Amino acid sequence: MADPSSFTELGLPEKSKYGNIDCDRSNAGSSLYAYFNIVCAVCGIGMLGLPQALSRGGWAALALLLFAWWMATYCSIILIKCLYSPRNQETRLSSFTAVAEDAFGKVGGWVLFFFQAWIVLGGPILFFVLCGTSMNELCRGTAGEIGVVPWIIVFCVVVAIPFIFFKSMKDMGWTSIFGAVAIIVITVICIVMAGIDSPNVTQYVTHNNIIWEGYPIALSTIALSCGANVLYPSIEASMKKPQDWSYTIATALTTCVLLYIMVAVAGYYVYGDTIFNPMYYSIPNGVPRIFCITLMVINTTVSAPIYLMSFTIECEEMMNITIERWGPTGEFMMRAGFRTLTVMFCGIIGCVVPFFDNLMSLFGALGFCSTTFIFPVLCYWRLTGFRNKPIYELAWNFLIIMFGTMGMIFGSWFSVQDLIAAFQNNA
Repeated sequence: MADPSSFTELGLPEKSKYGNIDCDRSNAGSSLYAYFNIVCAVCGIGMLGLPQALSRGGWAALALLLFAWWMATYCSIILIKCLYSPRNQETRLSSFTAVAEDAFGKVGGWVLFFFQAWIVLGGPILFFVLCGTSMNELCRGTAGEIGVVPWIIVFCVVVAIPFIFFKSMKDMGWTSIFGAVAIIVITVICIVMAGIDSPNVTQYVTHNNIIWEGYPIALSTIALSCGANVLYPSIEASMKKPQDWSYTIATALTTCVLLYIMVAVAGYYVYGDTIFNPMYYSIPNGVPRIFCITLMVINTTVSAPIYLMSFTIECEEMMNITIERWGPTGEFMMRAGFRTLTVMFCGIIGCVVPFFDNLMSLFGALGFCSTTFIFPVLCYWRLTGFRNKPIYELAWNFLIIMFGTMGMIFGSWFSVQDLIAAFQNNA
């Protein structure tokens, strides 16, 4: 095997610890930046929807949250291992889609790309809907109350301008820090305000230990709150020290789940089955609520490019939009045009389907359940072998697949029913 230092001297990517030729990390950032990227992307809109997940599944849904956290951490680690276990090339695979294609051929790549699109495009759609709804709420009774749809368009423009100039996940490290801090502050405010409001509402609400018919919807929301696997190959590629990945992802997801438990328990205990999604709509009107809405707008505004970047980087690679082919000016124009169209597509869908909580459940069920729990295990078996796994790991893998399949099938079914009912009631 060649000496890794020789690759650096020749200006080539170094060998990875698995023996593959690694991706170019000459402009990579720290593991801390990767940690904040993960926390900002994962611990956003999903967190404030968890109290409603408990209202649909009962207190027992907390068990789903703990299982999802454990499974998601495991799946994120084996997914990155798959990047360095290709069957048909010697270099590190570049994306989740490339992993599926290497494992199951072109059909597998396109199937994964379909489910991935539900996340990397569905996430920004949710962000735009939430931003538009939140800003219209903030401006209620003023000249700024222009409607949800106009505000969605405004935020599409706000996100598109810097997004056009970002080239990698590393460029968004500092913005992710602001987003992560914002969501932590929102969590603290919601918990404190729920505690203050508890004497006024607790006696009027209902709690359930378990609601079987609501379990699939609760699972889909929890899956959305714990999964962002389609982003992880890009985030790991932005790390100067990829050997820190397991520690980084475990720390980030543990941070998220601790915040999840605090806000979910506080929200459901105080507001029970009357809880709103996002949770801050349940706390009393006043400065804290306004502050929460403002911070959430900041968080979602900086989170949207993380999802969009993962999608556009892969598509630009597929379309060979490079400086070598088009030159600096041509490459920028092609990239700017494609990214503008992507943001416009997300904005149009957000304007047409403005039912935030129902959209969250659908995207969580169809996109996140499949890519967080099902595909990583299947690709792991295909690329690293099935019979060489100990029986306890295979049993764990089968449990993960069952968990994801139940959430995807039943969660999607009930989410579509809720969306149809929402449209009929809004007609």
